[in-house]
Order: sequence, then structure tokens, then C-alpha cells
Amino acid sequence: MDYTDDRPADERDEEVFEDEDELMTEAESEEEKDEAEEELERLVFGDNAGFKNELKGFRQDTYREDGEAVEGEEEALATLADADLFMVDTGDVPSQALLSQPEGELTAYQRDPPAWHDSDDDERQISLMAVPRLRKLRHFDGEDVISGRDYTARLRRQFEVIHPRPAWADWSQEINHKKRRRAELEEDEISDDASQNSDDEEDEDLSVQPLAKLLRSTAALTRSTQTTSTKRFKLRPEVIGIERMKDIQPTQPSAITSLTIHPTLPLLLSSGPSSTLYLHHLHPYPTPPDPANPLITSFHLKHTPLSTTAFSPPSLDAQQASPTIYLSGRRRYFHTWDLSTGLIRKITRLYGQQSTQRTFEVLKPSPCGRYIALLGSDRKGGGLVNILSATTSQWLCQARLESRKGLADFAWWGNGDGIVLVGRGGEVAEFSVQESKIVCRWQDEGAVGITTIALGGRIAGFDSNRSKKAAPPLLGPDRWIAIGSTSGIVNLYDRTSWIETGPASTNPAPTKTLENLTTPVSRLCFSPDGQAMCMASRWKRDALRLVHLPSCSVYRNWPTSKTPLGRVSAVALGEVLVGEGAEEKRMLVLVVGNEAGNLRGWEITG
Repeated sequence: MDYTDDRPADERDEEVFEDEDELMTEAESEEEKDEAEEELERLVFGDNAGFKNELKGFRQDTYREDGEAVEGEEEALATLADADLFMVDTGDVPSQALLSQPEGELTAYQRDPPAWHDSDDDERQISLMAVPRLRKLRHFDGEDVISGRDYTARLRRQFEVIHPRPAWADWSQEINHKKRRRAELEEDEISDDASQNSDDEEDEDLSVQPLAKLLRSTAALTRSTQTTSTKRFKLRPEVIGIERMKDIQPTQPSAITSLTIHPTLPLLLSSGPSSTLYLHHLHPYPTPPDPANPLITSFHLKHTPLSTTAFSPPSLDAQQASPTIYLSGRRRYFHTWDLSTGLIRKITRLYGQQSTQRTFEVLKPSPCGRYIALLGSDRKGGGLVNILSATTSQWLCQARLESRKGLADFAWWGNGDGIVLVGRGGEVAEFSVQESKIVCRWQDEGAVGITTIALGGRIAGFDSNRSKKAAPPLLGPDRWIAIGSTSGIVNLYDRTSWIETGPASTNPAPTKTLENLTTPVSRLCFSPDGQAMCMASRWKRDALRLVHLPSCSVYRNWPTSKTPLGRVSAVALGEVLVGEGAEEKRMLVLVVGNEAGNLRGWEITG
């Protein structure tokens, strides 16, 4: 009997497909799987046996269905290792170095705290869980929010663990604890003084830190060149031994017009039109990591371009005031800086001499420390010098020289008992302060536009204490007088034969006429021992020469064409003690300042 399916064609096709799928599934299930395929399925999808083994060590009463822990939670967590709870990504550095800090060990940040701290760091909150890479900064599991200061400290410690401090940076850790404590006490004293003087700044109370506090911890600055038995070496004529030192920093913002080396201490004083005074320690061979020739302090004087800055020499009198630095410019006043107290005084007028002293531009303290000499002016022509007391700043006497073109320059005798005045026309006068009169007059040979004068050296046998049994007090103890002119010629006179009778005639012949410079002579200075003289001109580059004494010969091997002098605007020759004990030696130093504001030094070795 035939059977006819009356259903639609779509239903009949669907049933056929379902029958085919059942046949294929049954066929696949009947096929056996090999061992490789079963192993692969177990590794990828897992199996029932492996799942049951993982549940054997798990206590089902630890957590309830709501996720809260029940009794036994602490015991369950105690059995787990810290590494199983979280991971610290530190690269090659062990994680334990970041998670804990040994007791008693301070980081570099804790040893040397910063000089300034931002108060906003305490209020800022940092989340260590918000950024995955910050989780390595946690100290324990679950730590999240920390303060900004703690966050900065952890970042610093993390950096030091990955990049340890080099050995050369740990020299400061070897400082003695007592010295560090002493430095902290001094800083406290300075801060107290600053807080007390802050209210007086508006009144322009000029006072600075006493130099004694600045130099208290530097033993090298307490040694005097006058109290040592170190012997001086003799310089050779014609060829000089000289070595360049490291440049004295910083470079000043203007030309250096005044340069002075302290007569007994290794201190260098420099200034210029920038109204700033710089005080350096002449220390050319320091012990690392100390710098060479460090800057001790600087002082800015508002609206006063400095033309002269000078040390007050050690006084020969017991009642002399404390050590002082004089500061003057093209103004109707000058300042004195007391190095013992730090007080700065302003002298604004010269009673009885206001008409003759309109400016305090040229100021020179006497070598004995008792007097101050000021180059004055006079409407009637000629020139004069007013002499003041260094203790009271009161006017004492006046030295006048009648010269057709005015007074060019003046210089103190070596003992401070008198001065030498020279006019632009070549007239020279020796003035005694004790007698308040001119004791000697003479004329410079071939003088054409005198610019400067300098005294140096010492006459053998002259009593430095000005004893009456010594030579008559007509002239000072200086052996050499050098006079420079606008033509570049320097006349050098030997005063050895003048000690008793004065110049042999009204026109003495110079011992040596030096013609090595071709532009006006601007600087002349002698070494403390009188063995060398330096002459320079600022009107031409590298115009500087050294002269040997007593041969009066110019050194031919220095300076060379490669010597970086520039336009020389200031020169200083002085002695400095270097080394200690058996290695102590006396060093002759030449310091040159130029119009670019650079300070360069050389050691004269022989």
C-alpha cells in the first residue's frame, strides 16, 4: 500500500536534515579518541578529576554565599605565602628591598632634607591601587591612599634601589657628627639674626654678617704671612717661572676696576661699576671636593658704582679700630664695612672741606692702618689730598701740590708716615703726615702726561717701627718709585741714596726707563718683597709686563701671545701660604682683572 506524504515541502526537508544530524552525531560518538587528543582536551578544558583534586584542600565553611568570611579566615590566610596574595614588579631587584626598610638605615633624602618643601604635598592624596604600576610602592597588601609627601619618599627610595648612589656622591656622609652639629647651630644663629634684622630692611640699615663667622670653620684663613718663618725664594732675571691657576669664579657683570690682596690673609677683594663687592679665598690647591679659590661672600651697594675697594691694613697701634673694608665711588659719600661686627657705616660729609672734596672716587688707606687719603679737587687749579683718621673719619690735614694740569695720582709711604704726590706735568712732592708739610720736591725726567705712581720694595736697614735712631724721617722706607705716563713709558727710581739727603738734584735721573708699553699706563704695582713689578695698560689687549728687581729687566718669556689677559683693568701682586707643616710654602700670586669681568691668577714659581 502506497503512502503519500501530504505535508508541505519545507517541513519534509527540515525533517530530513534533522535525521542526517542524528546520524552524524551517533557516528562520531562511536569513534574512539586517541590518547594525544584526550591529553590536549584535558590541558585546555580540564576534567572532573583535576577539579576535584583542587577542592580537597579548600574548606567550604570559610566563606558564606554572601561572600563574607566566617570563623577560620585568619587561619586560612596564614597558610598562604605573601607571594600568592599579590605580586611586586621590580625587575631584577628583589621585592623585599622595597617592601621593608632596615631599622637605623636612612636614605639620602632623610640624611639631607631639601631646603624647601611644598605644603600642598601634605594635602594631596595618592591612590596606589588606581594605577597598576603604583602597586609596587605598597608596604603591605590592601594599602591604597597615601599622602603626597609619603608618595615622594617612596618614589625616591624606589629609584635608589634600582640605581644605587655612586661612591663619589657619598663623601658628605663621612663628615663628623660634631661638625655637622656645629654647622646647624651656626645656621640657627644666622636665621635668628636675619629674623631680627628683617624689620629694619625698609630703613636701609646697612649691616651684613660679620666676616669672623664666615671664616670660623676655615683654618687656612687664620694663618698670617707675617707670623711664619717660611723663607722667600729669589726670582731670576729675564726668564720667570710662572704657572696658571684655575680662574676665579664667578665672572663679574662689569669691568673689574679695583683688585686687592689682603697683606696677611689669603683674601682677594674685587669690585667694579656693577656696585657689587666680591670676597674670595685664595686657595689655588684645595683638597677635593673643595673648589679652588671659592667665593666667601658678596655685597651689593645700591646706586653706587664702586671705583675703589680696599682692605684696612693691620694697625701698628693698639688703639686702632677693628679690620675694615673701604668702599667708594664717584659719589659725595663712601662706606666702611667693619669685618668684626658686620656693621656698614656711611660717611656723607667732610666737615670744613666740602668745597674741596666733591667726590670720594679715589680713596687709599695707609699701610699702617691709621689714616685714609682722599683725592680732592680745587677750583683754583693744581690738586690736593685730604687725610682723615681711620678710627674717627675726621679730617686731620691736607697735602697740596701746585701743578698746571692738576694732580694725577698719589701713593703712601711703606710705613704710613707720608705720601708721594705727582702732578700731570711731572711735579713730585713728598708729604710728611706727622709734620703736615712737604719735605721734598723733585721733577720726573721727560714727563709727558703722568697717569699713575707706585712705591715698593724696602731700603735695607730701615727701621719699620720708625725709631728715632734709624734714618731721618725725611722719606719713607720704600726703595723704588715707578711713574707711568700717557706715552706708555715708565720711569723707575731707586731711592736708596735719598734716605738722608733727599734727591740729589731737582731733576734726578731714573734708574731705568721702561718703554715696553705703547699706550697710557693705567696700573703699576710691586710685589710685597720688592722683587717684581707689574705694569699694565687697559687701552690695548694683553698690554701687561713683569719687571725683575733690582736688575730692572723685563721678563721676555711671559706673557706670551696665548696668555688670556684681555684688556687689563686691575692688577694685584700678593703672597699666600699654601700647605701645612713641612709642606708649607710661601707662594707669590699675580691676579689680573679685565674689562670682561674675568679674574685670572698665576703663581710665580721663580
